[in-house]
Amino acid sequence: MIEFDSVSKTYPGGTQAVTDFCLTIPSRSVTALVGSSGSGKTTLLRCVNRMVEPTSGRILIDGEDVADRDPVELRRSIGYVMQQSGLLPHRTVLDNVTTVLRLVGMGARDARERGLDMLRTVGLPHELAGRYPHQLSGGQAQRVGVARALAAKPNIVLMDEPFGAVDPIVRAELQEETRRLQAELETTIVFVTHDVEEAFALADQVVILRTGGLIAQCGTPAEILANPADAFVQNFVGLGGPRRQLHLEIEDGRTVVRSADGRLMGVLGDREFPS
Repeated sequence: MIEFDSVSKTYPGGTQAVTDFCLTIPSRSVTALVGSSGSGKTTLLRCVNRMVEPTSGRILIDGEDVADRDPVELRRSIGYVMQQSGLLPHRTVLDNVTTVLRLVGMGARDARERGLDMLRTVGLPHELAGRYPHQLSGGQAQRVGVARALAAKPNIVLMDEPFGAVDPIVRAELQEETRRLQAELETTIVFVTHDVEEAFALADQVVILRTGGLIAQCGTPAEILANPADAFVQNFVGLGGPRRQLHLEIEDGRTVVRSADGRLMGVLGDREFPS
């Protein structure tokens, strides 16, 4: 479990990125932080692994303040996936996947076996292991980034708009793959995106942020769509204007999100409408 306890962050120059943010992220679930630029979502994400230090407040992982942990050890224990994969260009795919494994002391043979297993897990053939990042497609590179983040079997994975640079078809495939992996590995995922449809497709808990990290609404996708907290949320999720009219339907036991013209916008799995 991850707990944000009155977290605030002011950057040099006086920019207030986050103000008194409180949130509990349940274990073995996917929480999406969604908002436009300036909402503080990436700042909050990076506070979890101390890439950003909060100005005040605490972040607890299973009751332990992350400020009490060595930042290098903390980052190695938490998976991190970023936009455009962040792969090391001069290292092979397999070497990229096994980077953290070698840093924590795993032997070369065991690291190789684990790396190849992770490539299979994210749907990549072993033939790619010896290639370099520039020889991969965008979707392949992002899958390698996910494999690297999961290789050390972390309890927590942070994902910072990881699919924003790939085309819509690949993006949908990666979203589906992320949900499959999370269910299989029972990992806690914190996912940052500006795309509310992506948040609804991926997350058990969606947190819609206003400027400065203020929570506009927190709930399941079905709860938010059925009962938006206010006009801001209503407009943000596309229920309050011509940009996009979304509604929920039950199809084959799944709750799906469709636009006004009937186009499928996302699948909420087996969640029911809130009472």
